[in-house]
Amino acid sequence: MELQDYISSQFVRPDSVRDDVMAQIREQGMPEISVPPEVGQFLTLLVRVSGAEQLLEVGTLGGYSAICLLRGTRHSRPSAHLTSLELKPEFASVAKANLAAAGYGDRVTIRVGPALDSLQALVEEGARFDFFLIDADKGNYIRYLEYAVQLANPGAVIVADNALRGGRVLRETDTAPSTVALRAFNHLAASHPRLDAMLLPLGDGLVVAQVLPGSEGGVRP
Repeated sequence: MELQDYISSQFVRPDSVRDDVMAQIREQGMPEISVPPEVGQFLTLLVRVSGAEQLLEVGTLGGYSAICLLRGTRHSRPSAHLTSLELKPEFASVAKANLAAAGYGDRVTIRVGPALDSLQALVEEGARFDFFLIDADKGNYIRYLEYAVQLANPGAVIVADNALRGGRVLRETDTAPSTVALRAFNHLAASHPRLDAMLLPLGDGLVVAQVLPGSEGGVRP
């Protein structure tokens, strides 16, 4: 039995909501790249443990990860809110329907358009967040991280998916742009002066970081 299979067999619970979301994704011909169920449960646990109330997600797709994030606030923080950034209006429409069906339609705002534009608008609005999930185009991961640090409350948690890229980040001969971008992202997360971070081999690899108190975010020279 493979490691991920063992984890799933021991810790993953049946989830009819996820089944419904995946069915909608397939029916609409959307990419089937949602976080796996073990990652979804881990996200729920992280949100619950962190006590986050204001959450930001980069990459909505069909809404499954958004549901997992909001599940972590369901009982203890019913006023918590998620802002989710999605490039494609058709994906945002599917996600809105799935979130409403799961009972979270009034607790999420989906901003449609390029995520970097939405992030800059949030900075200008003075928004602040307690929890971030980065799961979008890999080439912009570093910029998403920089914005997350800028938008973070002290102690905020930042999670980034696909940090291992199917193990490709380990192969130095793999010079695909997405692989190179993720290597650079992992290095930045590990060395950033305002982050305490670790890479976990769960799913396709998760970087989990906490924003430390200090001056405004930046990158070490």
